[in-house]
Amino acid sequence: MEFEAVIGLEVHVQLKTESKIFCSCSTQFGAPPNTHTCPVCLGMPGVLPVLNKKAVEYAMKMALATNCNINQTNVFARKHYFYPDLPKGYQISQYELPLAEDGWIEVETEAGKRRIRINRIHMEDDAGKLIHDELRPVSYVDLNRTGTPLIEIVSEPDIRTPEEAASYLKKIRQLVRYLKISDGNMEEGSLRCDANISLRPRGRKELGTKAELKNMNSFRHVQKALEYEIRRQSALLLDGTKIIQETRLYDASKGVTHSMRGKEEAHDYRYFPDPDLVPIKIDDTWLEQVRKSLPELPDAKMGRFMEEYGLPEYDAKVLTNSIELADYFEQAVRLYPKAKKVSNWIMVELLKLTKKDDHDLSKCNVTPQVLAELLSLIDKGTISNKIAKKVLEEVFEKGGSPSQIVEREGLAQVSDQSELSAIVEQVVQDNPKEVEKYRAGKKKVMGFFVGQVMRKTKGKANPQMVNELLRKLLDEN
Repeated sequence: MEFEAVIGLEVHVQLKTESKIFCSCSTQFGAPPNTHTCPVCLGMPGVLPVLNKKAVEYAMKMALATNCNINQTNVFARKHYFYPDLPKGYQISQYELPLAEDGWIEVETEAGKRRIRINRIHMEDDAGKLIHDELRPVSYVDLNRTGTPLIEIVSEPDIRTPEEAASYLKKIRQLVRYLKISDGNMEEGSLRCDANISLRPRGRKELGTKAELKNMNSFRHVQKALEYEIRRQSALLLDGTKIIQETRLYDASKGVTHSMRGKEEAHDYRYFPDPDLVPIKIDDTWLEQVRKSLPELPDAKMGRFMEEYGLPEYDAKVLTNSIELADYFEQAVRLYPKAKKVSNWIMVELLKLTKKDDHDLSKCNVTPQVLAELLSLIDKGTISNKIAKKVLEEVFEKGGSPSQIVEREGLAQVSDQSELSAIVEQVVQDNPKEVEKYRAGKKKVMGFFVGQVMRKTKGKANPQMVNELLRKLLDEN
C-alpha cells in the first residue's frame, strides 16, 4: 500500500527589534546569561507588560508579504504550561483572535510551483533557554531570550514531501530577511521549526494520526527528520500498529526521532485572554502605512530582473535569493551596465570565493565599485579574463584597487602586435609536428599553440590577438 505524507509546519521567527516585546530589555544575542532581564520578563508579581509597537509592525509586514488577511482587532492570550525556562508559568501568545489568517506563499518543487496555504500568523513572547551540562546531570537556565518578540507562522497541512517542507522553510526565511524583520539565523535560534506529519493511504481524504517534531534548527534537519518519520510511520502502518499522537525530538547525530511526550491539545494550555493587555486595534491608516513600507519582494524582484535586465530565469533566481545579493548586483550594473556579464562574474567567481571563506557579502573587499572597475579593465583589453580572476582573488583576500594591483604586479595584457608576432612565430617554428597536424585538418591543435604562447607570456598575451596571429600564420601554406 502506498502512503501519502500530510505535513504542516509551525515556524517561529524572532523579530529583530532592539527591545523585547513587553519590556525595554535588550534582545542582543550572545550576552552573558541572565544579564538582559528585568522584573517584567522574569514574571515578578505586580509587574505590567507594555506592548512594543515595532514588533506589531514587523508582524504586520510578514502577514502582508504572505498574502494574509489582517484582523484589525486581535487579542493576546495566556498559554499555560510549566517549564524551567518559562518564569511566568505561562506564555503570552494569541489564540482565538490572532493577528492574521488565511494567507499563502508559492514554493518551488520538482513538479513546478506549488501554493502552500497559511492558516495563521500570531505574535507571542519567547521562552528562555536551557543549557545542559555535558559532564553532570544538571541544567542551567538563561532567561536573556525570555520576552523576545516572536511570530508563529502556521501552515495548513498542504505539504506532501520533505523536500517541499525544506523549500517552504527557505521561502519563509527569505521573506523575513527581505523584510528585515529578522536575521533568520537558524543556528542562533532566530528561526525555528516544528513539523506535524501524518500518513494516509494515497487517494484517501481522511487524515491519519500525526506526530509533532519539535525545535528543528536547519533545513537539512527538517528534511531528514521528516524522511525518517515517513519511514517509521509507514513501517508501523504496514505492520498493523496504530500511530500514537505524540511529540518527538530529532536526534541529528543518529538520524532518528524519539518520543518526548504525549501531544498537548489546546485545552491542555488553558488559554484565556490576557487581562493585562488590551486588544490591539489596527486602523486603516496604520495598516496602509505598513503596506507602503514593504520592499520589493523576492518573486517580484526576480520577475523584474528578467524583464529589465534580460537575465535568464536561473540567474534572476540566484541573484534574488537574498536582498544583499540583489542589491549588490543592481549597484554593480549601475556602474557597469552589462547585466549578463555582471551576473556571470557574481555567480561563478565571486560567490565561489564568499562560500569558500564563509564571507558576508556586505563586508567583502570586492565591492560593486571594485567589480565594475575590474570588468572595465577586461573590456579595455588591459587584462585577460584569466588575469582578472587572479586580481579578483587578490582584492578579495587583501583589498585594494584592481587597476593598482595590475600596475604594481605587471599584469597588464601584452597587446603589442610586433612583440606577439615574434613569440607566435617562435612557437610555430618550435613545433613542426603540431603544425602538420593542424594543416592536416586537426584544428583542435590550435589550443596547444595558444597555450604555448600564454606560457611564454606568463598568461598576459591578448588571447584574441594570439588566435588571429596563429591562424594567419598556420593558414599561410
